[in-house]
Amino acid sequence: MTKSFIWPLFNRVIHVFLILFFGITFLLGDIDRFLDYHVIFGILFFVLFFYRFIWGFIGPKYSKFKDFVFDKKLLKEYLLSPFSKTKEYSGHNPASSVAIVLMIILTILCVITGMLAYGIEENHGIFSFLHNNYFKSIDFFKDIHEFFVNGLLVIIAVHILGVLIDKFMKKGDALDSMISGYKSLKENESIKLHIFQKIFILLSLVSFIYIVYYMFYFKDNIFIVSANEKQDYSLLHQDFVNECGSCHIAYPPFLLPEKSWVSMMATLENHFGDDASIDSQTNASIFSFLKNNSAETSNQKSAWKILKSLKDNNSTIAITQTPYWKKKHRKIDKELFASKEVKSKANCKACHQDIEYGLIEKNLVKKL
Repeated sequence: MTKSFIWPLFNRVIHVFLILFFGITFLLGDIDRFLDYHVIFGILFFVLFFYRFIWGFIGPKYSKFKDFVFDKKLLKEYLLSPFSKTKEYSGHNPASSVAIVLMIILTILCVITGMLAYGIEENHGIFSFLHNNYFKSIDFFKDIHEFFVNGLLVIIAVHILGVLIDKFMKKGDALDSMISGYKSLKENESIKLHIFQKIFILLSLVSFIYIVYYMFYFKDNIFIVSANEKQDYSLLHQDFVNECGSCHIAYPPFLLPEKSWVSMMATLENHFGDDASIDSQTNASIFSFLKNNSAETSNQKSAWKILKSLKDNNSTIAITQTPYWKKKHRKIDKELFASKEVKSKANCKACHQDIEYGLIEKNLVKKL
């Protein structure tokens, strides 16, 4: 047996960073306040896969797709012999060849559906233009994204299992070769990179460094930029701001449904223990504004979630009593709400600094 150089450093480095970025992206997916970083690392994961995809056409022998083994008979033989030595493969074996192609396809689907879900639900990124028309279908886009992510996770898990089987049962050196670049073969089949492949590697490195810089340094980059705009309620309805904002912040009307505003405006003489009565004309004017801008009329994510959580028979006048609010704030220490900086659950502005402009953005939340 002789040592043959099969996997160049480019392959091995991309392999490591693909594992790293997928792990980070997956872990950040369930943490709301890190959603932007979930998207950023997902994009970086895709960029690396894109480089690997191009490398599959212009790379050296064994890295090219045409050198992958796509033979049903050999695949069956390989899979049905997990405990015995099978045919020796200089490059990818039949199982890893299929796994890589499946991972490329699923990665593309994960990124596309993820960006669609991000744009439609959050009104962020390159698909934010779909938000107004499809935001009520967000559950569909999230479910299909999670379906492809779970599919990719399964393929990755099976691929890792296959590598471990090759290492410890078949006594192969696939795992070792992805670290050192060398495989033990009967004949020397070492590869060499030509000048154009080296140029591609250099361009990939430079472009990737710039993409990382662009994604992290420019908070309004095209992949995470918000299309949500501030609302100047004083221009939309001065009485609403003057009357409602005189005692507390002027809460955006979309945070409660029409039923809640009907109940609230009809009982201002006992408004959370205070008399907030106003003349009938001003009352009617403000109510009309609240009704026309209630949760039912809004395309804000929070409005849609509040409506779904309240259901049809709930007309609470306290935003903090809505099931959605409770769910989103359930992990916040009660002592924080009682602190000098916050004082009460109703003081949304203590954390959501632009709430009076109709913005409840994760990246605008102050840390206390």
